[in-house]
Amino acid sequence: MSQKFSTQFEPLKGKVSPEEWETRVTLAACYRLMDKYGMTDMIYNHITARIPGTEDLLINLYGLLYKEITASSLVRITVEGEIVRKPDTDYGINVSGYVIHGCIHTARPDVSAVIHTHTRAGMAVSSMSCGLLPMTQTASRFNNHLAYHDFEGPAVDLAERELLVRDLGDHNAMILRNHGLLTSGASVPQAFNLMYQLEMSCRAQVDAMAAGTALSLPSKEVLEKSAHLYQPNVRRPYGELEWHAMLRLLEAEPGGFPHYAS
Repeated sequence: MSQKFSTQFEPLKGKVSPEEWETRVTLAACYRLMDKYGMTDMIYNHITARIPGTEDLLINLYGLLYKEITASSLVRITVEGEIVRKPDTDYGINVSGYVIHGCIHTARPDVSAVIHTHTRAGMAVSSMSCGLLPMTQTASRFNNHLAYHDFEGPAVDLAERELLVRDLGDHNAMILRNHGLLTSGASVPQAFNLMYQLEMSCRAQVDAMAAGTALSLPSKEVLEKSAHLYQPNVRRPYGELEWHAMLRLLEAEPGGFPHYAS
């Protein structure tokens, strides 16, 4: 029996609640932006968003490129990974998606979105014993606001969920040692912006360390001040203002793939 791996999916607009559809469109846009900014790993990794008014999550089909993902292609699952609704396809979901994401959404009701990546720079910094250095203004926002989780092998063991929640604590950014990066946020735009900043911090660190010269780090007092000013409840929730520009960026892209809001 032939398998169905088509990427032509039934449009869901008007067939799900307005709240779910809006979340689908926003999450699909986030997947496209991750691709746009070079934060993908073929068909791997995952981004989840909680559907307002429910405990259910939306996640990507395991097998699609991020640039192929649309609002209608996303899968609705429970926090335990049970599929509630998915397109008529033999593509499924990645077990690591709900192992890593489900426990965070359950433990952190303030979190609406979780992003996990395996970028080159993120993996490099995750393997450095020094971790992320607060060597740039961008990286300074993570000073005392960044968690670390030790490598436990591929995230398919449900027992790891307790450790992930413990290590993340009340932070919204975490480096998974020898693995990659993770961010969360009160919204998809906030989680995306935080991941972008974490990724840029890692890229800058790898570049600077490759130069082989001594690094200059700000003082403890300056780092504490800078980190404080970037917290979402201090000046503004970073990501929300930027999101409008991000959507304009997607709208300006040439065709070739179905529109993210389809």
